[in-house]
Amino acid sequence: MTLDYYAALGVKKDATAEQIRKAYKKLSRENHPDSKPNDSDAAKKFQQVQDAWDVLGDAQKRQHYDQFGPNGPQFQKGGRRAGPGGGGPVDFSEMFGGGNVDLSDLLGGMFGGGGAAGSPFGRQAGRRVRTAPGANIEAEIEIPFVVAVEGGTQDLQLDNGGKVERLSVKIPPGVATGSVIRLAGQGQSGHGGGAAGDLLVTIKVAPHSYFRREGNDLLIDVPITVSEGALGTKVEIPTLAEGTVVVTVPLGTSSGAKLRFRGKGVPDQKTRVRGDLYAILKLVLPPSLDAATRGLFEQIAIAAPHNPRANLW
Repeated sequence: MTLDYYAALGVKKDATAEQIRKAYKKLSRENHPDSKPNDSDAAKKFQQVQDAWDVLGDAQKRQHYDQFGPNGPQFQKGGRRAGPGGGGPVDFSEMFGGGNVDLSDLLGGMFGGGGAAGSPFGRQAGRRVRTAPGANIEAEIEIPFVVAVEGGTQDLQLDNGGKVERLSVKIPPGVATGSVIRLAGQGQSGHGGGAAGDLLVTIKVAPHSYFRREGNDLLIDVPITVSEGALGTKVEIPTLAEGTVVVTVPLGTSSGAKLRFRGKGVPDQKTRVRGDLYAILKLVLPPSLDAATRGLFEQIAIAAPHNPRANLW
């Protein structure tokens, strides 16, 4: 009787690729020879699950299977079939009861490939399990702005076949939105003892309340009053990881002026050299002007006339 691959995985024919993947991992784990040694039924089920995953886990093979079934042309390596005495290629699936036939099992004994002693055709040889690496798994996590810049760890939850797994992901300094961190061996289990796939974690960086990033530089807007810009002053400015610093605002500073702090930006992922921090000064007027204050501004306009747009455009 031909194996129904969907039934072997316990899923419906319209199951999604993710549902098939979860069913495969669950059944492989339950029936693995390491979990149930000397259990012939479990071993048989394990092999059926591997066979089903080999086809349903591949989009093209699954499409062929849905269209033609297990005896379709994609499994017929020899082309047209030949009856007794025919001159065409031999269809081994007809000779040995249908299904996939591993010639290494049939002829292994002839070439020293694991047949029983005294059996030139290896009739007692067990079927060889094809080895293949497991597929990669993709996930996404959002991390705080400061962790993206300075590095750290972030927890990640994965739904693995209905079982929630918690992983701690190490975040290197300087990652940005779109960066991908590879966790080797945390993907799908390999086939037939093959190596497990990897977990590919895509990073999304949460915005900061007042810092923003341009390349490896950090920018922060610093509001100052008109009098502070005109007369100069000292102000406290925060850094991302080193507390606050006191800086001097020069006399006659206009809105948009930048103060630069070398080496207080984001570390480069390759060289580890940090970018810079820029404090961008913004002149802010009082929210309302009383008559006296208005008069003072009028006096300034008369005493120090200046057109900042002269010859600008």
